[in-house]
Amino acid sequence: MAIDVKKELGQAKIEQRIVYESGNEMAAYAAHQINYHIMGYFPISPSTEVAQFLDLMKTNGQHDIVLIPADGEHGSAGVCYGASTAGGRVFNATSANGYLYMLEQMPVQSGTRFPMVLNLVCRSVSGPLDIHGDHSDLYYALNTGWPILMCRDPQAVYDMNIMALKLAEDPAVRLPVMVASDGYFTSHQKRRVQTFAHRADVQAFVGEKPQGFPDTLDRNNPITVGPYMNEPDYINNCYQQSVAMYNAEEVFDRIRQEYADLTGRDYPILDLYRMEDAEVAVFLMNSASEIIKDVVDQLREKGIKAGSIAPNMIRPFPAKQIAEALKNVKAITVGDRADSYGGHGGNMVNEIKAALFTHGNRDTLVISRIYGLGGKDFYAEDGHNMFQFAIDAMNAGKVEVPFDYYGHTPGDPNKAPKRVLNPMKFEELKTGLITVKPDEETGKLNVRIPPLRALTKKPKRIAPGHGACPGCGIFSGLELFFKGIEGDIVALFHTGCAMVVTTGYPYSAHKATYIHNLFQNGAATLSGVVEMFWERKRRGELDAYNLQDDFTFVMITGDGGMDIGMGPAIGAALRNHKMIILEYDNEGYMNTGAQLSYSTPLGHRTSTSNVGAKQGGKVFHHKDTAQIMAATHIPYVFTGSEAYPQDLVKKAAKAQWYAQHEGLVYGKILITCPLNWLSEDQDGTNIIGAAVDSCFFPLYEVEHGVTTLTYNPEEKNKKIPLSDWLKTMGKTKHMTKPEYAESLKSFEHEVERRWNILKAKHENEYL
Repeated sequence: MAIDVKKELGQAKIEQRIVYESGNEMAAYAAHQINYHIMGYFPISPSTEVAQFLDLMKTNGQHDIVLIPADGEHGSAGVCYGASTAGGRVFNATSANGYLYMLEQMPVQSGTRFPMVLNLVCRSVSGPLDIHGDHSDLYYALNTGWPILMCRDPQAVYDMNIMALKLAEDPAVRLPVMVASDGYFTSHQKRRVQTFAHRADVQAFVGEKPQGFPDTLDRNNPITVGPYMNEPDYINNCYQQSVAMYNAEEVFDRIRQEYADLTGRDYPILDLYRMEDAEVAVFLMNSASEIIKDVVDQLREKGIKAGSIAPNMIRPFPAKQIAEALKNVKAITVGDRADSYGGHGGNMVNEIKAALFTHGNRDTLVISRIYGLGGKDFYAEDGHNMFQFAIDAMNAGKVEVPFDYYGHTPGDPNKAPKRVLNPMKFEELKTGLITVKPDEETGKLNVRIPPLRALTKKPKRIAPGHGACPGCGIFSGLELFFKGIEGDIVALFHTGCAMVVTTGYPYSAHKATYIHNLFQNGAATLSGVVEMFWERKRRGELDAYNLQDDFTFVMITGDGGMDIGMGPAIGAALRNHKMIILEYDNEGYMNTGAQLSYSTPLGHRTSTSNVGAKQGGKVFHHKDTAQIMAATHIPYVFTGSEAYPQDLVKKAAKAQWYAQHEGLVYGKILITCPLNWLSEDQDGTNIIGAAVDSCFFPLYEVEHGVTTLTYNPEEKNKKIPLSDWLKTMGKTKHMTKPEYAESLKSFEHEVERRWNILKAKHENEYL
C-alpha cells in the first residue's frame, strides 16, 4: 500500500519529513537537532548505537556536540554532571548494569537540580548475564529523583527526547530527565517516524536555556555546588526537590499540548485505549502496550468490554489519573517487566494498588504478573492470557492468584545440566617439562621450556566448540599462554567476547573452574577468591579436596576491560594478591560492536571514532596499560604475542611462579579481531608480528622493577615502518593517505617515543 504522506503528517504547523529508523537512531537524531554541548558516554548494549550514530554524524559535520568517551558508566555520569554544572546542555545514553554502575551519581544530579537528558535503553540486569530487554534497570531509577518519560516506539523516542529537555529546563522543574525505551524491541527495530524537517524548528520549540540557572563558569557569581548539609537544611532541600518532581507532571502536560499543536502528535500522561466503559483492563508499559491494543479490539468484537492503560510518564507516578481511569473497572492485570523480589509484585502493580487505595477504590481487583524478562517476546496470545486473568477474577469476584510469573517454565530435575567434560587429570597438566628457578645473584627467574611440540600434549583448558568469530586471536593467544602454566587453575573472565562465546547456557567451554563478573569488578572478585583459598588452606578446610598443588588464579580481561576495570586492577596490584591478570588487547570494545577504548591507537577507525571529512579516526593516543601496572611495583609485568610463541610461554611460566610465590602479575597480549580490524581471517599472526616489528607493541618484561626487552627488532634488522603495519588492516588504511599525514606523524612520533623510553629502561635498571 502506498503511503499517504499528507495524511501521515496530519495537521502539523511545522514542516515534517518521514524517515524509517530505529529508536536508537531517533534518540541520536533528536540530540543532533537540539545540538547539545556535551555527551559523556560509555558503550553498553543495546544503548551503544546512540553514541555511534552521533559520532558518525559528527564525522560528517552535522552537529557540534562534544562526545567524551569515559572510562566507564560511573565516569560518564561524572562527565555529564560536571558539564551540566558549567551551564550547557548535556546528553547521555546507557543500559542495564551500566546504569547501575552510574547509579550513585543519579541522586547527586537531581539533588543539586542540574538538568540534562539521559536515554535509558532498558535491558536485563545481570546476573546471570542477559543483554535483552526488560525493565529491571528502569525500576532502579524510580527513587533517584529524575522525571521518567516512557517510549512505546521509535516515534515516541524522537518526540520524548525533544520534550524532555524542555521539561528538564523548566524553572518549575529544573531536574534531569530520563527517557526510557525498550532494548532491542524499540532500540533496534525500524519504524516509520515523523521528524521536524528543520533543526531551527526543534530549537525554537525547545527555546534558549532559561536565565538564572547556577553556572560554575560565571565568575561574577561564584557558587558552591553540593555542600555538606545538616538537618533541617537537608530535609528542606529534599522537600523542594519533591515539589519540583510533582511540578513536572503539570509542566509535561503543558509541554505535550504545545507539542501536539505543533506536530499533530500527542502524548497524554496516560495512554488510555477504549477505557471509557471498560470492565476489564491490562496495564503494560512501552513496546508491549501497543500489542495489547490489538487484543482489546479482538475482545471487543466478542462483546467483552476490554481496555488498556499505558503511561507516558511514570515519575511522577500518575496516581490520580490511574485511579480515575479504573473507577469503573472490575479487574485489571498489571504486567511488570521486572520483579521487586519479595514485594509480592513488581513496582508498577504495587504503585497502582496504592493509587487505588489512596483515592478510595476498594473494588477493582488487581492481578500481578511478571512477564517478558530477559527479552522474552510478548505476543497477542500473551495479551489474551493477561486479559483472561482479569476476566476470571471478574467472574469469580475474587483473585485466586494475586501474584505470579507469566511465561516461565517449572524446573525439571531430570533435565538438570549434566557434566559433558570430565575434570582434567593433574598429571596431564603438571608435566614437569617446564622449570623455573630464581637466579641467586640477580634475583631474576631462569626459565627452561622444551620445544613447543612437546607441550602440545597438554590438554586445552578451553574446549573447542565456542562461538568466536573466524580468525579471532583470543583463544589461540590464551591457549598458548596456558601452555606455560603447570597444574590446576581457577579462571575469572569478566564480561567480554571471551566470556560470551564460551558460556552459552547450559553449556560451557571451560574445562577448569570458571567465574564471571562484570568489567569493572573482575580483579576485586578474584582477589576475594584468592584470599579465601589461602585462609581456608591455613585452617585446614581444603584437606578433603586432595589438592596436589596450589591453584594458579588467573583473571582474563579484554575488550576494553582495563578501562572500566583499571581502578580495581590497581587496587588488587597494590594489595599484591597472588594472582595473574592477563589482558587480551583487541584495541576496542569488540563485544559491543567495536567502539573505541583507551587501548585503541590514535587515528584508528572504530564505530565511535569514524573517518570522514571532519574526523580521521580516534583523536587521542592509546593507554600504556603495562607501564601503568608496572608503576604499582608488582613483582612481574610482561607483554607477549602469539607471533613469538617461545617468548610468551616463558613469560607464562614466570608469571605462574611469581603469582604463587610473591604476588600479583600483569600481562598483556595483543590479539587480532579480523571482524573489526577489517583484516583477513588467516592473517592474524602476521599482523600481530608486524605490530611487534614496527615497535608499536614491544615485547618486554618488568621484573622487580627492572625492564628487559625480550625482543628487539632493531638488533635483528627486522624493524619495519609503522605504515607497513597499518596497511595490513582496513581500519587503518586511511592513515597512509595524504589528508591524514598529520595524524600518522603524531602516531609515529608517539610510538617511537615510547620505544626509546623502553630501550633506555632496558639499558638502565634504575629507570
